[in-house]
Amino acid sequence: MLIIACPCALGLATPLSVMVGTGKGARAGILIRSAEALETAHKLDTVVLDKTGTITAGKPALTDLRPTGDLAEDELLALIAAADADSEHPLAAAIVAGARRRGITVPAAASFESITGRGVRATVDSHTVLVGSARLLADAGIGTSALEPVAAELSAGGKTPVLAAVDGVPAGVLAVADTVKTDSPAAIAALRRLGIEVVMLTGDNARTAAAIARQAGVSRVVAEVPPEHKADEIRHLQAEGHKVGMVGDGINDAPALAAADVGLAIGTGTDVAIEAADITLISGSLTGVVTAIALSRATMRNIRQNLFFALAYNGVGIPVAAGALYPAFGIRLSPIIAAAAMALSSLSVVSNANRLRRYHPAPLPAAGDTAVEPQVETSASRTASQAWQPESATAADPVCGMAVTPAIAAARRETSEGTVYFCSTGCAAAFDSRRVPEHTANRR
Repeated sequence: MLIIACPCALGLATPLSVMVGTGKGARAGILIRSAEALETAHKLDTVVLDKTGTITAGKPALTDLRPTGDLAEDELLALIAAADADSEHPLAAAIVAGARRRGITVPAAASFESITGRGVRATVDSHTVLVGSARLLADAGIGTSALEPVAAELSAGGKTPVLAAVDGVPAGVLAVADTVKTDSPAAIAALRRLGIEVVMLTGDNARTAAAIARQAGVSRVVAEVPPEHKADEIRHLQAEGHKVGMVGDGINDAPALAAADVGLAIGTGTDVAIEAADITLISGSLTGVVTAIALSRATMRNIRQNLFFALAYNGVGIPVAAGALYPAFGIRLSPIIAAAAMALSSLSVVSNANRLRRYHPAPLPAAGDTAVEPQVETSASRTASQAWQPESATAADPVCGMAVTPAIAAARRETSEGTVYFCSTGCAAAFDSRRVPEHTANRR
């Protein structure tokens, strides 16, 4: 009885498959940080993709300059490039590089201020220069009505418009374009064939985002998202009941990568993003996302097979060893047969786990017709439809004190004083551990 009941095979069933699956991922250029990430990836039903550097090549280039004021093109570009020279944003680097390619000397800025999610403000040759979004100019009290038609025209072509003002007067619009990676449409089409909804997340305006989404074959877009709200968008999808994977490459993607059920970092991105993610895609291609999810599904299928082999021997052998067949047939289980069955169950599990070594990701078929009309949402439209709660409608996490938006809180608890909300499941667990002694004391 003790021999046939040995749980050796049961203990090997999961770790062996996870070990082989992790090794296969490493050979395919997918570094999996933990067994939990490998096991969770097969449950994903939504994958959120950052645009710049993830769907696109992340190498934007200056394509257009449309002055609307009294400044000449070269003079305006020199002021804008000087303002952007100290910025770390990829669009700023593209503008500076474009100015230098045109042979323009870029002066040094006397002062510089980066406004997250908006743009930059600088003083160049005694001129106050603002470069960035329409919201940046509006916050400074500068009208953008003269710039908006030009920006809309450029956005419709999939270019990112950058507005500029000099000394409080609208000065012009620049356009920066970033090409979609050649394999992005095929990878996105493959994700959709796996039954996964693909969402593009970007800070670009709705027109530009829609144009890029059409090229890539993405059917749902959330545009005009400030960097600090990306993690909130992930929690919003989780609050809808989705298992969410996030794919990103930048510093501002790190909170969203950490908030997702599975974070996947592009290996060509920043160290901060890679550190925050559960899985790293060394190649920098979205095909790695498809491979990671397919590998997770294959691994979980292999684990279930292992568990069957481990339990089948015990399920048959234990009743026989306990004498279930002896009264009717006089059959008892010999210790020799029991030992052989135990060894055979472990051998079956090991052999089946090694079958996973023969798993090879299938090459992605061509994307085919990616013509889709994306559904585009913005932070403003979410607020208007009350699908999004404004930042002011927050509650304090009773454990850490962090402000939490109730609609996208990681957890909540009902108390005698009302509902409390938590920024993470860790804070919720800490709160629960504090309540146990109180409830015990009340019962006494």
